[in-house]
Amino acid sequence: MGTHRHVPTGLAVASALALVLTACSQGGEGGTRVLPDPKGSWAVESLTTGGRTLHAPESARLDFAEQEAKGNYGCNGFTAAVTFAGTSAVTVTPGATTLTSCPNIEFEKEFARLFKGRLTIDRGPDRLTLKTADGSTIAMSTKPPVPNAPLHDTEWTVESLISGDTVTPLPAEAAGKARFVLSADLAASGSLGCNRFSAQATGDGAQLTFGPLTTTRMACEGPVGELERTLTELFAASPLTWKIEGHDLTLTAPDGKGLTARGASAAE
Repeated sequence: MGTHRHVPTGLAVASALALVLTACSQGGEGGTRVLPDPKGSWAVESLTTGGRTLHAPESARLDFAEQEAKGNYGCNGFTAAVTFAGTSAVTVTPGATTLTSCPNIEFEKEFARLFKGRLTIDRGPDRLTLKTADGSTIAMSTKPPVPNAPLHDTEWTVESLISGDTVTPLPAEAAGKARFVLSADLAASGSLGCNRFSAQATGDGAQLTFGPLTTTRMACEGPVGELERTLTELFAASPLTWKIEGHDLTLTAPDGKGLTARGASAAE
């Protein structure tokens, strides 16, 4: 007959606890890190498709609910109906989308093309990747959304011009030359690309109406002069509808012409 050794109750409990902690630290079942639920708010970071990677505008986001998704392609907003297969896949039926002309239109078109049909879900700590049948991916993280820059007291640098559905970046000779600031009382001042200007604007919700521009009188030729003439005509075509997504401002006239501008603190 074997010999039985008495182990004090307190020591037995401590030994059992130590074994549990050891199993957790070694990645046992009890130590598996809880992966995020796909339902929630995600910041889109990049797309991979056709052997290339497209980096997302900072405003690109995707919010999953039980049967619905909504988000932002980077400029335009969208909705979709979704059906989850547990946490391993989701089927997406696109819904409505806004139709604003945007500077990152290539990214927006690819995002819209990939975010439909059956997508498999790959979860990692604080990350989510959606994969299409052909292996293209939408990579996301849980970082918080970028707050919109304020319309007032932000220096806006014009980056592209809009004409209907076409968004054209400024030529290199004119890039970074046109910029403006709106004060809290909507007094506007800045550069049209060559000459400095000032004007008093009025606001009505998402619309701005600019009064006559007062400008300096330097002669301006080439791309800078063309940009100046275009902006002068645009400000005269008020009211302009404004929209801010992250640090990007869009101003659009009733005839579909407009501009996009990138914002930085006026104090910078």
